[in-house]
This record gives sequence, structure tokens and C-alpha cells, in this order.
Amino acid sequence: MAPQERNDSLPSCDGTNLTDVPLEPCSSVPLSTHEHRLVQRLSGAPQDFSSGAFVNKGYQTDPSDENQNMEVPANGIHEKNGIHNMEKKIPPLDPTEEEKLTDFDDLLPHIGEFGLYQKILFLLMIPFTFFVSFVYFAQIFLTLVPEQYWCRVPELENLTQADRVRLSIPIANDGSPAHCEMYDVDWTKFLAGNSSAPDPNWPKRYCTNGWEFNLTDVPYHTISTELGWVCDDDNKGATAQAIFFCGAIVGGLIFGWLADKYGRIPALVGTNLVGFIAGVATAFCNSFWLFCICRFFVGLAFDNCFTMMYILVLEYVGPKWRTFVANMSIALFFTLASCLLPWIAWFLADWRWLAVVTSAPLLLAVATPWTVPESARWLVSQGKFEEAMVILKKFEKINKSKIPDKVMKDFTESCLKIQKEEETTAVSYSVIDLFKTPRLRKTVILLILIWMTISLVFDGHVRNVGSLGLNVFVTFTVAAATELPADTFLTAVLDRWGRRWLACGSMVSSGLFSLLATTAPIGGWSAGLAILGRLAVNISYNIGLQYAAELLPTVVRAQGVALIHIMGYVASILAPFIVYLVTIYQALPLLILGTLGIIGGLLCLFLPETVDKVLPQTLQDGENFGKDQKFWEFPCLGEKTEDVPHDYPGFYLRRSSLAMSMRSAASSRRSSIFVRSGTIGAAGRASVRASIRAESMRHRTVSMSSKGGEA
Repeated sequence: MAPQERNDSLPSCDGTNLTDVPLEPCSSVPLSTHEHRLVQRLSGAPQDFSSGAFVNKGYQTDPSDENQNMEVPANGIHEKNGIHNMEKKIPPLDPTEEEKLTDFDDLLPHIGEFGLYQKILFLLMIPFTFFVSFVYFAQIFLTLVPEQYWCRVPELENLTQADRVRLSIPIANDGSPAHCEMYDVDWTKFLAGNSSAPDPNWPKRYCTNGWEFNLTDVPYHTISTELGWVCDDDNKGATAQAIFFCGAIVGGLIFGWLADKYGRIPALVGTNLVGFIAGVATAFCNSFWLFCICRFFVGLAFDNCFTMMYILVLEYVGPKWRTFVANMSIALFFTLASCLLPWIAWFLADWRWLAVVTSAPLLLAVATPWTVPESARWLVSQGKFEEAMVILKKFEKINKSKIPDKVMKDFTESCLKIQKEEETTAVSYSVIDLFKTPRLRKTVILLILIWMTISLVFDGHVRNVGSLGLNVFVTFTVAAATELPADTFLTAVLDRWGRRWLACGSMVSSGLFSLLATTAPIGGWSAGLAILGRLAVNISYNIGLQYAAELLPTVVRAQGVALIHIMGYVASILAPFIVYLVTIYQALPLLILGTLGIIGGLLCLFLPETVDKVLPQTLQDGENFGKDQKFWEFPCLGEKTEDVPHDYPGFYLRRSSLAMSMRSAASSRRSSIFVRSGTIGAAGRASVRASIRAESMRHRTVSMSSKGGEA
């Protein structure tokens, strides 16, 4: 018996077994020639279009049987030992005549996957990484409050600061001068007398003349110190930060729509202009609500001011360079900008100038249309083929390369066919479909909870640097620098160790370091442990949405990732208020962040592993994904096995599943030719990286499948 033959009972389209009846096409599911060829590409099997019957190479007659004189039935199917072996009734199509979808990635090897023009675009990402860093972190240094402050007493201004505090400010329970109370004394009469020492029994009152700040640790006045956002109003800085994240949610939706409607470049310019105008306007704010309005509009620019550029560059970089560009642009440029920001604030020593200096560079984005090409994928998806060709010609000129005319012709024809199919396809999916089946619903809910936890813990660590007992500028710099080793470590081990245990381990480690920081004395040890917690959550953050993009089915992946990312913004709204709890108890923020980190990490263990697995494409794939996995499986300890069968099993699915598989395959192929808006805007930095890595994973598993089929 030939090794390709199998005795399994295989269901046909009508639910019967293929071993009982001849294999016939599913007449109730009419497939176009294009869909037939999709099956051929996915399965590696030739097919007979005249009869509609598929011929899988794994089920052809063994060569050893070819010399036996067997009568061929009319339907072209042999029967031997109960096994149906299928032969072609017509010669196979000439490969040169075979219809093939040529996607955008097929053009990149011809124009250069990381040629001179791509290197220029990579460097042009630098200003945009600075933009997003300044937009995200600048508000920390606009609203800083020095640790030492007390009530201002105008009558005592002729005395030294030490004497003013000694005479007018009561001692708090922790032994430091009280922040919000002063002695209620007639200071003119007191100074005229002979007394020089305060009386602890003097009556006390709330500060009535503002506050005096010790500018030793924060060497400049901020909007918080100018407007008195302390004591009863000390929550205003956290509220303004929360409003910033509300703007980020709205901005993701608005600029995501603009990017699809008018193009990536107009959206990129628009979002940076909004950030520029609102950021500069922040410098002129003289009230809390005016500041909140400006920060809301600055939030509209986060993180679209970088994401659009990030996507554009990654589109033009070849697949084998995308991981490098995606990670190094963050690890190098974003980290550099984040580490420089506190020293820009320290050097300027003026919150108004800081608002201007960190916002003015966003105006440079107006030069983008002359320096950065529009997305060729978007142009093609809009039917603007000539404009896309002009951009590709520019790549050819700068990279000194040439796309063969036949490849360009095939690409154009493929785009036209895909566009025509999209116009006639009636099947559509929404994010609601993710919640209709139990296993997929559980997966989505877990992903939402985990990403909300990661976002909350990450942003909490970012904003808690001022409560660690060390110089806030030094502490912020060291904490921001952890992005570099986190990205480097993740690039090295993610595909070896897997997502599930690495996400769990990094989140739990972040939680443990945070909890340990609460047991150490305030200062170096506490800050060091908290920074290690930040390093660990950086790793979790970079895993999070990639994990989501891999677990969600292709047909709703973009919408699902966007939903999860928006829920992360919702969680981030709470982060400033968690940090604010330091006014109640010094260790409370780290206690909460540590507990959430451990809970979020443990939740990751209830998700299936995705490394070296075929990513789900249909909703049914998503429902079944991971059913055969065990809880204690470790990808790095076991042998790597190909999760892709050598013979494509989709052919033997029931009728409805077959049709869905065809449309899902077409949808997956379309996603590599046309870039849709699902990950634009609302699904920001992490989700874009997730899409890139998920796409790389899909290409790898498809490649593994094809190699297995050839074997």
C-alpha cells in the first residue's frame, strides 16, 4: 500500500463518508475558478475544473500501482482496498499559465527589501518617535509637585525659609512639616514680641495664601505649583492625565477613519498638527479646565502621531527585515527620546517653555508629503494604481533596482481581481462574532482583561517615578532605558520560549518586584526594585497585543485588536488615580500594581500557545484553536512539531465550512495586499507590532506547510 493512502473515514460535503461514496463536488457551494485555485495553493493539490472534483496529491494512486491494469470509472476515481484514489482526467495546467495572486510583498525583493530608500525611511522615523514620546510623557514634567511644600505666610517673607517653616508650620505625624496647615497666629504681633519659638498648642488653620515650594528636587515651577494643585486639589493632575487618555480613544477613532478615507499621509499630518496646536496652547493655560481641554486635544494625537509613520515604513520593508525595523525603531529611537525628555525639562526649568519645546517639533510633520511616500497598499485598495506605480518607480530609481514587467503586470491584475471580489462578497464580520461561541468568547475576555492589566501596570509604573524617593529626573531616565533591554530580550527569545509562559513570567515578575519594593526602605533599594518591575512589564507590554493578534481569527482580527487596545486606554485612565493614592499611603500604588501584575500574569496561563501554530483564520478556527494543548506544555522544552498537516484538511470539511474557508483564505490573502484600518489609530504602537509579527508567523507556518507537503 502506498504511504500516501489513508483509511480514515473522511466526511464529504453532505456529511457522508468518502470511503462510502465517490468524491463529488459540493454543488450547493459554487466556487469560482479563483476559489478553486486558492484551494490548490493552500493544499498543494492539483484539481480538475471540468468535473469539479479535487485531486489531493496525498490521495493519488501510488506509482507502484500504475502498472496494474485497473479500469477507470467514469468519474475518474479508482477503488482499491476501500481507498479512493483520484487521477486527473486532463493534463495539469502549465505553470506559466496558472493564475496566481501576486501580493505587495512579492514586489519587495525586486525593489530591495531594505535598500537605500528603506534605510532613509527608517531614519525618518526618528522625529516621529520623539513626537510620540514627548506627547506621552511631557505631562509628567508639566504637573510635577516637589515633595516639600507648605503654607505661604506673607508676614514672614523677610525671614529665611528655615525660620518661616519652623515658626508657622506644624509638624505632621511623619515628623515633616505639614503640607496643608499653618498656625493661626497674628504674625505681626508675634514678631513685635520677644518670643522666637512656636507653641504646638497654637490653633491651626488651612492654608489661605497659597503654598511655598522647595525647588531643590524639581528646579522649576509647574502648572501644579502655579495653580496650587495640592492638598484638596491634589487630584487635578491625575484628572487631567485621565482626560488625556480619553482624547487618545477619540483620536484613534477619528484619525483611523481619516487614514482610510483620505490616506495615511493626510492623517499623519493632521494628527501631528492637532498635537502641535494643542501642545503650544497648553503653555498659555491659566486654569484647570482650560488645561484639561488642551490635554484632551493633545491626547487626540497620541499615538497616531507615530503609528501612521510606523505602518508606512513597515509596509515598504521586506518581511525578513520587519522584525528588526519594528523593534529597533522603538528600542533605539523611542528609548533615546524618553531618556532625553527629563533633561530637556531640567534644562529649560520652565513648564511653559517645556510645553512649547516638546510640541513645536510636531509642526515638522507638514513636510511629510514631500519626504515620505503614501502607502502604496492604500492607493491600490482605492483603485489609484497609477499613483502607486509612481511610488514604486521612485523606489526603483533610488534603490537602483527594477521590477520585472511581468511581476508588475501580475500584481496589477491581482489587485483588480481582489477588488472585484471585495465588491461582490456579501460575507461580513463584526467584533460581536467573537462573543458568540464559548471558547472564543473566553479567549477574548481573557485577552481584554490581560491587556487592561498590562496597560494599567505599565502606565502606573511610568507615572509612579516621582514617588520612589530619588531624584525624579534620574529615576525616569533609568526606568525609560529599560525599553532597550526589554525589546532586545524579547526579540531573542519570543519565538523560542513562546508567548504564554513568557507573558505569565514577565507579568508575575513585575508584580513580585513591585511588592518587594514596598518592603524596602524608600530610596535606592525601593527604586531599584520598582525599576525592575518596569523592565518586566515592558516585556509583557510588547507581548500583549501580538498575542491577541495571533489568537484572534483573521476575519475579525483587526477589529478585535482595536477593541482590546481601546480597552487598554480605558484601563490607563485609572493609572493616574492609582499613583495619586501615594497621598494616602506611600506604598499603596506599588501594592496595587504588584497585585494586578501577578493576577494578569496568571490569567495568561489560561490562553493557548501560538508559537509554531497555524493561526486561526475563520471563527470556527478560533473556537477550536488550542483544544489539543495541555496546561503544562512548554514550547522551549519539547521538540518542535509541525502543526500544519502535509495534506490540507480543509477540503474534507462540511459544506458550510468549506465555503467559509475559501472566503477566509481570500480574506487573508487580501490582507497582505491591502492594508485596512483595523490596526490604524485605535490599535496603536503595540497592535501594529502585533500585526507585523502575526503576519510573519502566518507566513512561517504557511511556508512550513508547503515544505511539509513537498516532503
